[in-house]
Amino acid sequence: MQSRARVVIVGGGVSGLATAHYIHRQLSAGVQLTLVEAGDRLGGKIANQEFSGHLVDTGPDALLVRVPAMAALLEDLGLSDEIVAPASLGAHVWSRGKLRRLPTGTLFGVPDRLIPLVRSGLMSPAGLARAALDLVLPRRRTFAPDPSIADLVTARLGAQVFDRLVEPLLGGVHAGRATELSAHSTVPDIDRLARNNRSLYLGLRKMRRHSPPATGAPVLVTLTGGLGRLVEALVSRLAGDDLRLNATVGSIARDGSGYRVDLADGQSIAADAVVLATPAHATAGLLAELAPEAATVMAEIPYVDVATIWLAYPRSAMGRVLDGTGFLVPPEEGKLMVGCTWSSAKWPHLADDDLVLIRCMVGRRGDLRWLEMDDDTMVRQVHAELVEAMGLTAAPDHQSIQRWPLAMPQYLVGHQGRLGALAAATAHLPGLYLTGAAYRGVGIASCVVDAKRTAQDVAHDVPQPTADARPLTEVTP
Repeated sequence: MQSRARVVIVGGGVSGLATAHYIHRQLSAGVQLTLVEAGDRLGGKIANQEFSGHLVDTGPDALLVRVPAMAALLEDLGLSDEIVAPASLGAHVWSRGKLRRLPTGTLFGVPDRLIPLVRSGLMSPAGLARAALDLVLPRRRTFAPDPSIADLVTARLGAQVFDRLVEPLLGGVHAGRATELSAHSTVPDIDRLARNNRSLYLGLRKMRRHSPPATGAPVLVTLTGGLGRLVEALVSRLAGDDLRLNATVGSIARDGSGYRVDLADGQSIAADAVVLATPAHATAGLLAELAPEAATVMAEIPYVDVATIWLAYPRSAMGRVLDGTGFLVPPEEGKLMVGCTWSSAKWPHLADDDLVLIRCMVGRRGDLRWLEMDDDTMVRQVHAELVEAMGLTAAPDHQSIQRWPLAMPQYLVGHQGRLGALAAATAHLPGLYLTGAAYRGVGIASCVVDAKRTAQDVAHDVPQPTADARPLTEVTP
């Protein structure tokens, strides 16, 4: 009787679920799979809840569908017809006391046209003049091995472009500070532009000229019913697998040519391959005995706590037209909010004649003020900032707060070196794989790409079926 390759995946977020899906695509009936999740639900930070009569996302609220692997996964899962595109309204930046239009044609804040930058009012005359110097400054000849985003952008475009465009945009995506983030690991397009062109501005225009023509298709989308539909579809494909919730892994050890995964409740699972789809700090604990040098590297990847705040206001309380999808807040403004989404304007399925749903994000690296606030205090502070920015005339009718401790990994300068050290420290452990947001991209689409790569590696490396292989699960008292 032929047995199947035994694979254990630790972590039931989107990375673990997508890896399981792709392993099945690679090995079909040739795999027995166990997925172990410490929490009481699957999906990780992808989560939905009912709020003021609407189903909303309390974690990420959009997918980068222009990534081919992400688009293909939606097609494979039968979700293509459920894609919801955002309204094409543009966005704003809260700068110098008012909301100002985010210039079109920027790549993480680097402009490819000067006129929208001038019209936005974000820059002072001196700031515009400094940004224009990028056109005439000599080519940079030397670069640090892993420069920060600030190192590359400020030297070419000046402090105002960095502070009022690049920093808020990167903060909205990564909850980090661009003075510390690795350009190569966080925004590789800007890293390539800086290294391969004399001018960032001209390099971006050149890149856009040589890119495939725009199709008009949206870049960021959601799904009907929220991103929880992605989790539901992935889980449905794993119906025949051993999915264990509320199951904590205590340790992982070598067992002959394979591994033994020991659970906190005393059970052990034998495996030919183990995939750790857990956050870096959790992975560090799991590798402490098996690969202590790797655990040390993992522990060096910091995380930032964030919170999502949903507020429902009567439409009559709006002090301005919602002529955009929301706004970002530069750190230099000193506000608690990192960004604000006018969700009723951004997403057609959240439009409401009577209510306006607003989603605010709090938490960025170095700002710990909100961690000491209870929910009501935090809502009062955020509401006060919304009154200042939008002229609101009433308090919210309904509120919901989701705190996400250790939510966002930070790709600090030296991140690529850490990944190299991690690969070296685990090279003696064939059949052990690491995937997730801690490594090569924090967004859902990046996690899907890495999950697909991981599944291909697993399928290539696991032993072929043999007649005398042990069963997947060995339970010990």
